[in-house]
Amino acid sequence: MTRGARTLAAPVVRPLARGFVRARTSRWGQATRLLPLGDAGGWSVDEDAAHLAAAARRLGYRVAPGWWARFAEGQAVFLTSHFEALAPRWLETSHRLGTAYLHGRPGTPYAPEFDAAFAALRRSPRRLDRIQVTHAEMHELVLEAGVPAERVHRIPIGIDLEHFPLGGDDERRAARRRLGLPRQAVVVGSFQKDGVGWDEGHEPKLVKGPDILVRALELLRVEVPELHVLLTGPARGYVRRELERLAIPYVHARLRSRPALASAYHALDVYLVASRQEGGPKAVLEAMAAGVPLVSTRVGQATEVVRDGENGWLVEVEDAEGLADRALAAVRHAGGRVREAARATAEGYANERLDALWDRLLEGFVARAR
Repeated sequence: MTRGARTLAAPVVRPLARGFVRARTSRWGQATRLLPLGDAGGWSVDEDAAHLAAAARRLGYRVAPGWWARFAEGQAVFLTSHFEALAPRWLETSHRLGTAYLHGRPGTPYAPEFDAAFAALRRSPRRLDRIQVTHAEMHELVLEAGVPAERVHRIPIGIDLEHFPLGGDDERRAARRRLGLPRQAVVVGSFQKDGVGWDEGHEPKLVKGPDILVRALELLRVEVPELHVLLTGPARGYVRRELERLAIPYVHARLRSRPALASAYHALDVYLVASRQEGGPKAVLEAMAAGVPLVSTRVGQATEVVRDGENGWLVEVEDAEGLADRALAAVRHAGGRVREAARATAEGYANERLDALWDRLLEGFVARAR
């Protein structure tokens, strides 16, 4: 169901949902269930909630559907978007609250929501019982807001290796055939949401660097006339429009499953991350797991995962020339060494290997099942 459809249905559905949930939860003790909740966007944040639910179950905690949090009382609710968690509707509930605070540097001129979220955290630094951060910058930022250090947990974004196998020549040919990409093309990938909103995304979401991505592709095309671009994800209208203006051929694949996304990685020669700020992004480990050469700006978890020139390449934020230059080097010279090192790195971040870190966060936040 789309967001619009949910809005229209709410007056009828909400009272029924409230009655159902309260009947199911009325006998629950305080914070005896974990309710992981995304943002209902059907994208990365919702996936984070699903991964947390799976980890909690492996660790022996009782998990309830995240949407029940809106009608239940006194449980342990973990929101995988801090923009959601720091809204009054959650801060004023009876729930024990946790959140992921993955990115959002205050003072960013094109993202006033970053300032609003940080201000809300500073006003109530003890309201959140647990905060997950993925990298050093956000760790320091959350502590600066006054959150007690023992409530802040450094847990990187992980990866489901089962759904991102290492690709080879056969997988490459098959993926390009399915996606309609020329067999001999040089294919650059970008698989993120980088437009504002959930519609076409014609307005660029500058924190994701779509303008930098387009400039890097324009530069790369000068050296690589056979360049093709593979896009996935919602709200890619700005990038698509710019590629059409530059006459750079592209395919925008709307994928509906993790295996389909993995197959898209197998079609690539190189993957670019052009963001100005990030929590991860997830694409860093996904590309590495699939054996795709990665070039990223120095953002988020990428700064702690990528070893420049060894398992991928890093350039400074807004350095379109650097992205193009490293992408060209990756296409022309990337060998088995980088590919193997990247895969080994990704294996170290398998979701199951992060369970001990999640256990430390969940201990005392939600009661363990007996």
